[in-house]
Amino acid sequence: MDSIWPWLAIAGAGALHGLNPVNGWMFAAACGLRSGDRRHAGRALMAIAAGHAASVVWVAAAAALGWSMDRGWLQAAALGLLAVALAARCPGRIFKPAWVPAAGQAGLAAWSFMMSVAHGAGWLLLPALASLCTGQAAAAADIRTDPLLLTVMAAGIHTAVMLGVAGILTWVACRSANAGVACLRALRRQPAP
Repeated sequence: MDSIWPWLAIAGAGALHGLNPVNGWMFAAACGLRSGDRRHAGRALMAIAAGHAASVVWVAAAAALGWSMDRGWLQAAALGLLAVALAARCPGRIFKPAWVPAAGQAGLAAWSFMMSVAHGAGWLLLPALASLCTGQAAAAADIRTDPLLLTVMAAGIHTAVMLGVAGILTWVACRSANAGVACLRALRRQPAP
């Protein structure tokens, strides 16, 4: 039973990240509402999850392998990727009047990676990973697993839970906004008493 707690902590951290609107579900909902197509929201969520997972894997793998990391360098690299995605999306002009969605899916993934590095995604999982690799959970399960494999498994579980929670919130936000717009349109059509 002790071996399940680190995995529950990893999943719980994913749920907390999914609940937080700063981690991108509001951008995915905005993409879906702006386009009028739920598939756009789903693609935006997948790009956000990919950037978040890349950050988690990077930080956790660096800790598992004992690498030294410079957070500023990682943020600069992610910002550079975001600038490249923005430049590729807007050839021949700097910005459109409504420039918010200009970076596309690659830009969302780079933004998610940059924000995840900025707030320390991956570091939150290190205590759970440490207990999996060296604690009673490893001894109870007789785990002699590669730390990188555990890192990828933890990042996968964390990201899947985050994506599930963010997807539910995106769906609720889109449905609520659509219902609100329909209600306002119906009120506007009613004759004045």
